[in-house]
Amino acid sequence: MKPRERMLAACRGEATDRPPVWLMRQAGRYLPEYRALREKHRFWQMMRETDLALEVSLQPVRRLGVDAAILFSDILIVLDAMGVEVKYVAGGPRIKPLVRDDNDLGRLDEVDAASEFDYVERIIRALCNELHPRTAVIGFAGAPFTLASYLVEKGPARESKHLRHLAKLRPEVYDEILGRITTVVTDLLALQIEAGADIVQLFDTWAGRLSVEEYSELALPWTKKVFEGLAGTGAPRILYTRNSHAHYLQAATARAQVLSIDDSLPLAEARARLGPGMALQGNLDPARLKEGPSRIRSAVKEMIDSAGSAGYIANLGRGLTPDTPVAGVEAFVAAVKEWRS
Repeated sequence: MKPRERMLAACRGEATDRPPVWLMRQAGRYLPEYRALREKHRFWQMMRETDLALEVSLQPVRRLGVDAAILFSDILIVLDAMGVEVKYVAGGPRIKPLVRDDNDLGRLDEVDAASEFDYVERIIRALCNELHPRTAVIGFAGAPFTLASYLVEKGPARESKHLRHLAKLRPEVYDEILGRITTVVTDLLALQIEAGADIVQLFDTWAGRLSVEEYSELALPWTKKVFEGLAGTGAPRILYTRNSHAHYLQAATARAQVLSIDDSLPLAEARARLGPGMALQGNLDPARLKEGPSRIRSAVKEMIDSAGSAGYIANLGRGLTPDTPVAGVEAFVAAVKEWRS
């Protein structure tokens, strides 16, 4: 099977000759060729200029031979389009202005996706022109709850304390914020699909800290709205949840075809509970990539064997970190390609 064919078949839950493989944050700071570009260009510039974003998106395809390229971008482009200032500093991005009550809602701009994300459309089209029909192209966005957490907490906040407080005391304001973000996220993903993306992934990084009840009330309904808005496009939808051990059964109801599992949950458990109808993605701990090739190979075989070869995409449980050795990433991809049942 060719890489694109393999990716799409796995998303449909079908058996493949081997699992397709790609890695979250595969285009990034662990690669020396990325760091060389980053020394010359600002991060926002690299995301917005077609030639630069295309080059970064293609780097892991050239070096690793993965089955899919993911758009080089960032989940916070949604907040940027809504008129929020996003600054990348040590310790994570910082958001200004902060939105915490209905008086702040007027600070958020209405977003025309075709206009605000025209640079995303150009990059996706260029990527598809470069890789189709052989290699799959993945578009993505942040999930509404995760983006609202950045907006209300002023940056990354694992507990989403202020957002949860807002939902309890001012549910109408919470719903307005989440509703606006949901609309923009849905439009952004639809635009990427229209531009040629084969698959889209939604990243819900911060919802994993919610209780089971909170996840059901505060995050899941908005994720469902995004996926329902994309149902007519025909493109497979992947949902990634961080700290998924508590919420994976609920997340599986969000109308995604693929559930991407982080390393907090054994794949064997997810497969046993969810059954063959839900395709899975994941979930090797990225720290394992610092081990030797033989240990990586063993870990990959165990992972694939536990997930099964039908409806499964090999990936990590979290994104690659800058200190990940390239040799470890190469060994991971090679091990997936060498796997035999």
